[in-house]
Amino acid sequence: MSEVRTAIAGARSIVVKIGSSAVTDLQTGIDLARMDLLVDALEARMRAGSDVVVVSSGAVGAGIAPLGLKKRPADLATKQAAASVGQLKMAQAWEASFSRYGRTVGQVLLTADDVSNRAHHANAQRTLDRLRALHTVPVVNENDTVATNELRFGDNDRLGALVAHLAGADALVLLSDVDGLYTGDPRKPGPDGQPARFIAEVAGPEDLDGVIAGSGGTLGTGGMASKLSAARLAADSGVPVLLAAAAQADRALADASVGTVFAARPQRLSARRFWVRHAAEALGRLTIDAGAVDAVVGRRRSLLAAGITGVAGGFSSGDVVELAGPDGVVCARGVSSYDADDIAAMLGKSSEELPADYSRPVVHADHLVRA
Repeated sequence: MSEVRTAIAGARSIVVKIGSSAVTDLQTGIDLARMDLLVDALEARMRAGSDVVVVSSGAVGAGIAPLGLKKRPADLATKQAAASVGQLKMAQAWEASFSRYGRTVGQVLLTADDVSNRAHHANAQRTLDRLRALHTVPVVNENDTVATNELRFGDNDRLGALVAHLAGADALVLLSDVDGLYTGDPRKPGPDGQPARFIAEVAGPEDLDGVIAGSGGTLGTGGMASKLSAARLAADSGVPVLLAAAAQADRALADASVGTVFAARPQRLSARRFWVRHAAEALGRLTIDAGAVDAVVGRRRSLLAAGITGVAGGFSSGDVVELAGPDGVVCARGVSSYDADDIAAMLGKSSEELPADYSRPVVHADHLVRA
């Protein structure tokens, strides 16, 4: 077995994201039998000594049948109505299934703002830590009843990756209706007429050459593209990932012998740098000259006012901003030390030309990540 599979199999803290199709059905709502099988596998992993956080899709899917809808709603208001019914039913179902083992379940509903806002991010982290300390199984879902299109994670695959970092997990397991990563849709022949090839392990970007990832299915919003994006996001933050079929949850959670694994980067990003790169919403943009691009990207230096040529957005000190080179391509993200108006007055000035109150770098190297 590969080192990555061994690491996932032995992880003491894991996040398990479960797709809509694994627990819900368009006609009947929640599939309690399939949920029980998943909980059986999760319980076995916990008895083996691992802390488990569940990221559960399915709230909208669970609300479709009770509301008499024939398909997944397309408009936001009906989605939120379905989620308001489905979230309650999903919470009850998870609680009932885990209660067979005497487990207590805690529901954690998040919006993208809870992760992108630094204070909310810390609060969510403390809640997850405390639930686990109290031997409670956290079941996380996006708060679909209040999330708008502007405040959504996009899909629960991305949410799973963000929660894995938020919880300080040692591994992320993505369970859905696919048994791993293929070079294309395994149900269809490729452009060359040949069947798609299964990829057992992704060690780096080069292993994804030629991969064609599709969008979601009937009940969920995520497809292979979202799973691939989430796996790369988690791996980039230092968390190894296993992508497998929910029907193989017992093996996936026991020894990670199925599906596709994604190797983690050698060094885990700090919580601060991960938040800047992946979680925080950029509220503005600084255009910088070629010399500043070289300093920031090539030599990992702080951004000074002298290298800034333009400011966009109404951001404040402490907000995350994008840094774009002369060609307009974003090369980095970082936390601004000043308000947008202050930076506009500092453009192109050297440290000697600025008052003492403006002696700090505009973006310090410690609060800066390359794009």
